[in-house]
Amino acid sequence: MPFGRCRSGIGEGKGGFVTERVFRILGIPGSLRRESYNRGLLLAAQELAPPGVELELYELRELPLYDEDLERTGPPDPVLHFKQAIACADALLIATPEYNWSVPGPLKNAIDWASRPPATSPLRRKPVALMGASTGISGTIRAQLALRQIFASTESYVLPKPDLFVREAAALFRDGRLIDPETRERIRQLLEALVAWTRRFRD
Repeated sequence: MPFGRCRSGIGEGKGGFVTERVFRILGIPGSLRRESYNRGLLLAAQELAPPGVELELYELRELPLYDEDLERTGPPDPVLHFKQAIACADALLIATPEYNWSVPGPLKNAIDWASRPPATSPLRRKPVALMGASTGISGTIRAQLALRQIFASTESYVLPKPDLFVREAAALFRDGRLIDPETRERIRQLLEALVAWTRRFRD
């Protein structure tokens, strides 16, 4: 499906009746590490998605570093594919680690690509939810605050609540799978809130 020509969350069924299609969430792990806790959060979100909701993970590994020269000559295919994936999603769910009190480089780079050019960025008016896991006690609070500031610039609609700061993550996962019942319940609540938030703007 070409970038910028994705269907909305409401489709037309037989006889002209309006029908709800699958609600699509694009899950973006901020870490490139294959067994990262934040990828584990998104895998749990896939399992916990409400009926009628699908969550697809998007890996950032193939995106080149943002380069205005590349942008001027035509963005590379991985960039175009990433922008299309954002445009075709009803909402985004980002799971970020925290590097040096801020946003990981690969995630910031991806947002920079998707934000260009600003007038046609698929991030404009896109609902977004944030979560993050770390092995320390801060639970990625600073990284998520930084992301909120970035998404204010891209005119994205970041879900205000509930917060999801996952602390001391090493004890909550086993073989890459989130096993903590409380955190799994909080992810379920976050997904429900994101769907309701998105439908509020769509309506």
